[in-house]
Amino acid sequence: MALPAEKVRYTFADCLTWEEKERIEIINGETFLMASPSSIHQEISMEICRQLANFLAGKHCKVYPAPFDVRLFEKDEDTPDDVDTVVEPDISVVCDKSKIDLRGCKGAPDLIIEILSPSSLRTDRLIKLRLYQQAGVREYWIADPENKTVQVFLPDDRGIFRLHEDYGRTNIAKVNVLEGCFIELEKVFSE
Repeated sequence: MALPAEKVRYTFADCLTWEEKERIEIINGETFLMASPSSIHQEISMEICRQLANFLAGKHCKVYPAPFDVRLFEKDEDTPDDVDTVVEPDISVVCDKSKIDLRGCKGAPDLIIEILSPSSLRTDRLIKLRLYQQAGVREYWIADPENKTVQVFLPDDRGIFRLHEDYGRTNIAKVNVLEGCFIELEKVFSE
């Protein structure tokens, strides 16, 4: 579906009118078409989700793989026309059930994981890192399929994301916001 060129600012209200097969994010009213993920990307996502879901079974936090709309800055009184940032993280973990509705997540998830692809390098490392920081995401991971690494970012005392850990393929990565949760990266980057 082609987006009207004359429209300057898009909102969540627009998202609700688009076909579900369209993968589009809105950041500050600007649309970003997303490419379909590669098979390696999907394998990494599935393995991380599997490990997280196994750990979270019976607990109050839930893991949500993409496609899953996250309206980072939406407030209770907002209408869909007020919401101009809707992202689709590869993996989200949400511990506050009140943030979940039929349309996705309203507010910042506790953990977001993005899996790099050639088309998302700049967005995931710069734009989304700043967005997630500003929204109050408690932990942000960037998984790099090419280098088989995971970088973990945590906010410092001022809320600024700082690189906390840089894990390689043979490491076990600690999930800081989930007490006792670890991800076996050798299973994530098995190829």
